[in-house]
Amino acid sequence: MIAYYPYCDIAAAPMTAPTLILIGEADEQCPVEQCREMVAHARPDGAPIALTVYPGVYHNFDVALLTPGVRYRGYWLEYNEPAAKDAEEKTRGFLAAHLAETSPGEPNTK
Repeated sequence: MIAYYPYCDIAAAPMTAPTLILIGEADEQCPVEQCREMVAHARPDGAPIALTVYPGVYHNFDVALLTPGVRYRGYWLEYNEPAAKDAEEKTRGFLAAHLAETSPGEPNTK
């Protein structure tokens, strides 16, 4: 699973698939601390969770139309090209690594 700026309010549930979380440290809508807590309290019997936090980056950092940034419903939204490019690179790498583990049509038993 790949999640861009998610709400990380899942209590210690085990992840059933490897997970990549990409979030801005300055995200006002989805607080990064919730994601840090979720990762810190992840169950050892669950799939791995990789968390990437972009310093000084806001919600919707991958939406180029948000240049310049805007305040919407009380939250600051702003494109950040370096974070967007890095997140895309990490997403491609994550997919390449994890999709290579199974053949098409074959259930993932990990």
